[in-house]
Amino acid sequence: MTEPTAALRVHDLVRSPALQLCVLAGREGLHRAVSWAHVSELEDPSPWLLGAELIMTTGIAVPRTAVRQRAYVERLADAGVSALALSAHLHVPPLRQEFLATADERSLPVLELPLQVPFIAVAQEVAAALQAGARRQLGTQLQVFGALRWLAAEELTAAELFHRLERLSGYSLYLCTPAGGPLLPGVPVPAARHAALLPDSADPAPAVPGGYVLPVPAPGRPAGYLLALERQGDRRGEGVEPAGLGVVQHIATVAALQVSMVRHERETLRRQGAETLAELLQDVLDPDTARRHLFRLGFAADAAALLAVLDGGDDGPLDDAAVVQALDHSAVPHLVLRRRDGLYVLLADSPGARSALTAVPRTRAGVSRPFTPGAALGLARREAVLALRRAGASGESMVVFSDDMTERWLHDDPSVLHGLVDQVLGAALRYDTAHGSALVLSALTWLERDRSTEEAARTLHIHPNTLLYRLRRFAGLSGKNLSSTADLTEVWLALRAAHLCGRLP
Repeated sequence: MTEPTAALRVHDLVRSPALQLCVLAGREGLHRAVSWAHVSELEDPSPWLLGAELIMTTGIAVPRTAVRQRAYVERLADAGVSALALSAHLHVPPLRQEFLATADERSLPVLELPLQVPFIAVAQEVAAALQAGARRQLGTQLQVFGALRWLAAEELTAAELFHRLERLSGYSLYLCTPAGGPLLPGVPVPAARHAALLPDSADPAPAVPGGYVLPVPAPGRPAGYLLALERQGDRRGEGVEPAGLGVVQHIATVAALQVSMVRHERETLRRQGAETLAELLQDVLDPDTARRHLFRLGFAADAAALLAVLDGGDDGPLDDAAVVQALDHSAVPHLVLRRRDGLYVLLADSPGARSALTAVPRTRAGVSRPFTPGAALGLARREAVLALRRAGASGESMVVFSDDMTERWLHDDPSVLHGLVDQVLGAALRYDTAHGSALVLSALTWLERDRSTEEAARTLHIHPNTLLYRLRRFAGLSGKNLSSTADLTEVWLALRAAHLCGRLP
């Protein structure tokens, strides 16, 4: 049924002294809205009706039998007629009990119009009310257009803007993305009980029970949806009367402009953030300047930060856009920069930071230790890259750098790492391959257990004497004295390099 744009209800006409209308039946429907008043002497006028009309008849259209009278009322109710007005003492047949009972059942008001009141008087009353309502709606539309001026002159937030639009329009307003998430900061999303009102097709009908749902346009596809529901107070006749579909369409346009502004601002900040992160990685900003840039980009002055490097692992290239979207939804301050060796992310150290990095499937992340914002990123970058390598070796989706990762002191050049492994461990590795032994693994396990022979032997499931024999054999092949601090350090670094190169057995 098409709702009228004016605040005219059947009870407004009944209360008019000039019309002298009397209610014969259907009193429960007196709250129905009236969009027009029309004379019809057809037994079935429904093909020519749009809904919400007040039908006036001299009685010629009313059938004589009880069965046909019931069917006549049913047809009018199904067509969405607001009320039926009968001219008294003209051609109205006796109204059967079935006629009146059906009108009560369907809450279709049946009114009696005195003979001395012409139909034109009712039509003029309705037209005058609709004209006033049209002027009110036009004023509301102009004020909605004024929302653009509010944005420019008053720097309103999205929440403040839509609160004003609610008061103007007579609707409770909700915005959401196609997936049901927040579309504009501070503007509520539809409650769970309203989820069924959101469209499931590309071209939905705007009308829903109690209001309207409209797409918020954006290039390519809708940015989301605007749900406008009549406020309960308005249905009781309190406050602003709902302004109709035209006003809601204008609000959807305002929402689209606001979304575009937010996206433009976010993209501008993202580009500035990428430039700042590039400068930090190149160490061209002094600490004070770096802190000022980070503070302007949303980082708290006294909160720690993390540096992460992400890639797609063995599943192919990383979906950078999906990562950025996940970070945006997490509301964690962050900077993102795509470099040849991975996606670099500088983010505030918070409970949601690490989970945001792995929110996207098929993403692998290496994360540095927390550091003070503004500090040089050389060490943090090295830690993040090493943690990413360990994630690749272990199959984990994320590894956070820890103090036991000696790899941070090793050279970045793979050829240098392989040279260290060949020089220190080459003979032992070749011996293990040729004889199926575990000299290198035994030395690694012993060092990881802080040179505890008993604990390392238990881990390897061998006798301590067997372990000591393997260590002596390893020392002989490598030419390193495991009692010497210098030789032991070189062996440990060579083992870490072998881990990075994937050459450990």
